[in-house]
Amino acid sequence: MSNTATQQQKQSSIAMLVITFLYRIYMLFIAFPLFLFASVLTALTTTIGCQIGNGHFWGYYPGKWWSWFTIRILFLPVKIEGRENLDPKQSYVFVSNHQGAFDIFLIYGFLGRNFKWMMKKAIRKIPLVGLACEKAHHIFVDKSGASKIKKTYDTARETLREGMSVVVFPEGARSFTGHMGKFRRGAFMLADELQLPVCPLTINGSFDVMPRTKDWHFSCMA
Repeated sequence: MSNTATQQQKQSSIAMLVITFLYRIYMLFIAFPLFLFASVLTALTTTIGCQIGNGHFWGYYPGKWWSWFTIRILFLPVKIEGRENLDPKQSYVFVSNHQGAFDIFLIYGFLGRNFKWMMKKAIRKIPLVGLACEKAHHIFVDKSGASKIKKTYDTARETLREGMSVVVFPEGARSFTGHMGKFRRGAFMLADELQLPVCPLTINGSFDVMPRTKDWHFSCMA
């Protein structure tokens, strides 16, 4: 009986190694090139669309489709709970834990609400992506001084007053451990000032896919 169990374990281990190897080949030669192409196309579409068309549409839907596409080509399973409880006529301050880079794709692709990100100012320096985010009127958080911080929140207030929602990572950065960090109070003060509901988003599993310490080295089994 023990010999049979040992053989089954060996077979399972070999099968897992083969699947992992094939997945990494797929990633290198198919998924990653598709992701790069989709990223460039999304950035250009967003930039041009926001310049000549409806900024609310072009500032949201290309990114939403890009995120959905990215998750699907990587065969990552996604389970969503509670989205049906959102009021389609209500603006929200969405606050989310920040486990890893894939949080962006999960929220953008599957939240189902048009919104603006509050994001680090450093993202503005990413070629194409930074310009697309600027044209889409996402909010860059500048912490270089009190006046810059005030300007950031003034922009967020105007965005919310116009009926748009915002998404904030109140931890300020991705987790190094997968555990939730301390939340900063800015988003909550903003919601309280404008009398808007705070909607918590809980992400579970993205740290296992791509932890902060291993950017672009992620598991296919998460």
